[in-house]
Amino acid sequence: MAAIALTLVACQGADFADEKHRKPVSKKVQRKIETSDMALKAPIFIRIFKEESELEVWKQTKSGQYALLETYEICKWSGKLGPKFKEGDRQAPEGFYFVTPGRMNPNSDYYLSFNLGFPNRYDRAHDRTGTHLMVHGACSSAGCYAMTDDSISDIYALARDSFMGGQREFQVHAFPFRMTGENMARHAENEHFEFWEMLKEGYDHFAVTKQPPKIDVCDRRYVFNAEPTIRGAQFSSRNRCPDYSIPQSISVALAKKQAEDQKNFEEFQIAAEKSRQRQEQLAAFFGTNAADKGGPAQTTAETVAEAAPANTPSQSQLALTPETKPEEAPKTEKDRAFGYFSKIFPIGQKEEAVAIVDENIPLPISKP
Repeated sequence: MAAIALTLVACQGADFADEKHRKPVSKKVQRKIETSDMALKAPIFIRIFKEESELEVWKQTKSGQYALLETYEICKWSGKLGPKFKEGDRQAPEGFYFVTPGRMNPNSDYYLSFNLGFPNRYDRAHDRTGTHLMVHGACSSAGCYAMTDDSISDIYALARDSFMGGQREFQVHAFPFRMTGENMARHAENEHFEFWEMLKEGYDHFAVTKQPPKIDVCDRRYVFNAEPTIRGAQFSSRNRCPDYSIPQSISVALAKKQAEDQKNFEEFQIAAEKSRQRQEQLAAFFGTNAADKGGPAQTTAETVAEAAPANTPSQSQLALTPETKPEEAPKTEKDRAFGYFSKIFPIGQKEEAVAIVDENIPLPISKP
């Protein structure tokens, strides 16, 4: 434990005029730790979600599993949904990263920071390049995940304390969004979907175990909680994966979760298709002259006319309806839409003239 503390100091330099890196976690977080069956120096685990702009800090409880301690808003992140490919693309990375004491920077130009360790083994297997990809303060990003100074102060302190407690490295899982079945369906047409399916495997492993998974890379892809079936076999990032197995308790839980996610995925796609069809029908309707083709506007007018009662047995109402004096057909889609709704909701229009005729009074004889 003392050796790790000395390494932490040695790797960061000796200029500690600013003591911000020594600040304890906030009182709010301390209270959560005390009431959540956690120790102050217990190991941590971090998850990042781009679309939601959230960073989660999980902490190990006395049971050995991890529980969510705090969620912080990401002030800014660079680029768009998807992985980082090369130096200078100003893209925040996605994937699975490991932070060691030597990657903590108390002298950052962005208040406090830690390096994600990009490129990792997977990134290097795909010849991706980039340096100094950080989580830092100052709310300014050029390829990094930027937090407010107050947030990074808490996150840095939690990481520092976990190292002081004996944790040698903590994992950071960076996702494009929360990897639910619905969200996967929303992004199913994205060019990075196959990559995200692989990230979801790691997401699911943590979801069912509540422990950061063992992560390896072989055949240029991530594998999780994998144990080679042949003793001494190694995982090599660019070479074919050795035969491996996943503990049965994990594989059974994974199968159950992934089946439920697949069901949600399919239900979302069905609902999305129905919504698309409804929108197409509405677009087709408003693109047609309903009055000319006996559409809803004509039907509505006929229904209203048929439902109107007479005032007395000897009187009848003769409404001067559009059939009496045909209206000029609207010429634009906007006019057609307004014309249709104005028949249903005649807001701002004058009431239709109604002639009341007494059948007992003889009609005047017209001149020849």
